[in-house]
Amino acid sequence: MLDPLFWKNRRVLITGHTGFKGGWLRIWLGTLGARVSGLSLDPSTTPNLFELANVSNDLDHNKIIDLRIQKNVHDALDIIEPEIIFHLAAQPLVRQSYHDPVETYQTNIMGLVHLYEAIRSTSSVNTIINITTDKCYENKEWDWGYRENDPLGGRDPYSSSKSCAEIISQAYRTSFFNDSSVSLATARAGNVLGGGDWAEDRLVPDILSAIAEGNQPTIRYPQATRPWQHVLDPLNGYLLLAERLYNDHSFSGAWNFGPTDQDNLNVAEITELMLELYASNVGWKSDHKEQPHEAHFLKLDCSKAANQLGWHPRWSCRQALSAVVSWHKGYLAGENPSKLCLDQIALFNQNTDESF
Repeated sequence: MLDPLFWKNRRVLITGHTGFKGGWLRIWLGTLGARVSGLSLDPSTTPNLFELANVSNDLDHNKIIDLRIQKNVHDALDIIEPEIIFHLAAQPLVRQSYHDPVETYQTNIMGLVHLYEAIRSTSSVNTIINITTDKCYENKEWDWGYRENDPLGGRDPYSSSKSCAEIISQAYRTSFFNDSSVSLATARAGNVLGGGDWAEDRLVPDILSAIAEGNQPTIRYPQATRPWQHVLDPLNGYLLLAERLYNDHSFSGAWNFGPTDQDNLNVAEITELMLELYASNVGWKSDHKEQPHEAHFLKLDCSKAANQLGWHPRWSCRQALSAVVSWHKGYLAGENPSKLCLDQIALFNQNTDESF
């Protein structure tokens, strides 16, 4: 369990706080009493969790800047003086990386370098967790989970940019932070699900959009298998890891935070489960058009997080999708999106099998 006393009044910076995952993290940190600041571009979708859930409320600093401009990052950290940084700012979509590889590499690589350079001259920083992805591994389409010491790779611009981010993090760790007071870890999660995600070309938001319009969801790669998990499960891992890193430099390095093997479902199974939970009978259809390459099978081995952090995923894939459907239906019924998030965080913290 997390330690609220550790987080009380702790100065925390989230890059990418206007995004879906960053928004959930900011809301959770607020319940722990942390002093949170944000550094990001404007939200990339309309609607978005940042505005609907008033994520900017009570932030110490709400900086809307581009990490690709180095001076902006330096100036922001001089003002914020964070103790802990969660770096989530990124171009996060595989298909978008095919449309604009230059933006993807500039944001995911040089944005990270600019952040690390700013951290080098910011004495307040103690802990950095750089959020990368399960797609940073060299995908061999094998049947077992990737471990933190498996080779990195990436066939598409997004995956390769995150592999580069891992290599850059290792280089900064050994070159600049190894003998300093700064602890640096990278965190690799699976495919996250949760209320308030309206990103384009993501499976669950696309299904919800189709259901709302009374249409059949059109599914790419129905047999592609991914590690699906509710957003709160990896966020719980990041927060636990930050607590350990703050006082123990030996926790620096790479960490996987993925679901159990039972929750490695394929796209068709996820779609059918979503339709069942939403009580929708619209069915689904396959998109037979030629598509850019995406991995067909991906799984994480999270033994390290289990053994060294005591971290385990709490919600099954079915529970995660139930939470998404519950959040989305509540939102459509006019419920407060911030309260929807807070209620699900409270339920998650109870660590019970209670369903939605």
